[in-house]
Amino acid sequence: MIIRKAEISDLENIMKMYNSCVGGMLKNGIDQWDESYPNTEIISDDLKLGSYFVAELNGKIVGGVNIDQQQDPTYLNINWKDNSNQFLVVHRLGVQEENWGDGIGKALMMFSEELVKEHGLSSIRLDTYSGNPKAMEFYLRLGYNELGTIDLKPNKKKYHCFEKIIK
Repeated sequence: MIIRKAEISDLENIMKMYNSCVGGMLKNGIDQWDESYPNTEIISDDLKLGSYFVAELNGKIVGGVNIDQQQDPTYLNINWKDNSNQFLVVHRLGVQEENWGDGIGKALMMFSEELVKEHGLSSIRLDTYSGNPKAMEFYLRLGYNELGTIDLKPNKKKYHCFEKIIK
């Protein structure tokens, strides 16, 4: 498997990966995402900013993640352990349903942690939907600390915020 910065030409295959991921989530009773999110416009913006990365297996995109320093304003209500403002934020981590359990999500998170080190930053922040217990367990297993909850618009659903200090 390789992880690389995505290109605009990857958009169609990234959306196929998300369609598979969302379908699997809905089959498992997780309504975190649907046909309206993540959408082509949002991912296209990520690609233009150069902050989206894909995981490829045998030349096929099987996972992806956006990694930047943009946090939702509600993050300001969280008592983050890292007060240095030297963090990256993980958004829209997704893996094709057929590859769940293959370590792709973990590899993308390890890649994110390496980016923190390469850029001389201190931590990673992220949020995940309260109705997605598998994701919450995943981040806890990777050593992330749950620090509180936020309500994200437009659905006003509860999301748990996680942080990991990277040394």
